[in-house]
Amino acid sequence: METINVIIDALPTLLKGMGLTVEITVISLILAMFIGVMLGIFSITKSKVLRFISTVFVDIIRGTPLLVQILFIYFGLPSVVDISLTAFAAGVIAITINAAAYLVEIFRAGINSIDKGQMEAGRTIGFSYSQTMRLIILPQAFRRMIPAIVNQFIVSIKDTSLLSAIGLAELTLSGQSIYAENFRAFEILTVVGILYFVIIYSLSILSRWLERRLNVS
Repeated sequence: METINVIIDALPTLLKGMGLTVEITVISLILAMFIGVMLGIFSITKSKVLRFISTVFVDIIRGTPLLVQILFIYFGLPSVVDISLTAFAAGVIAITINAAAYLVEIFRAGINSIDKGQMEAGRTIGFSYSQTMRLIILPQAFRRMIPAIVNQFIVSIKDTSLLSAIGLAELTLSGQSIYAENFRAFEILTVVGILYFVIIYSLSILSRWLERRLNVS
């Protein structure tokens, strides 16, 4: 009975942290999608400059730990430039650029998986490169990328737990703050794990539904 009371008392704080986790992930993934599409297209153009920009971004972000990126954006940048970031803003920026680096590769692979004849066909009927990409290539490529994009979404949700390092009260830090007061780490961390599972399992169900709906093979 005491365990149930501990969980019931903790639920409002944990649910608030869960909401913040989902909010950060959704905002970050929307921004990361734009960056991922843009740099993904950069990576397959004939321009050496654009390919270089895309390659450098991906290599730097994928070659450094996310925790270092979070600390650099929150503590490092304000020490050399005149900006002041809240923990929320720093967290969104860090998750965004990290997810974008992986999405660039997902978009590049997805676009390259479309037969080159599709581009030639689009140009033949009078479409420009951007129109062919937007109206013919990307819609087909996006269907194939859904499983990989959902997987990146799941990874980013788990990565938000690292934002506790800058004091952002997402789900993990909310749990830590509770069991630091009542010393009921087992019960609290069990609930934290269940809440993460609920979010991620819901996404997995959504992903399977989308794959069936769009007939992704």
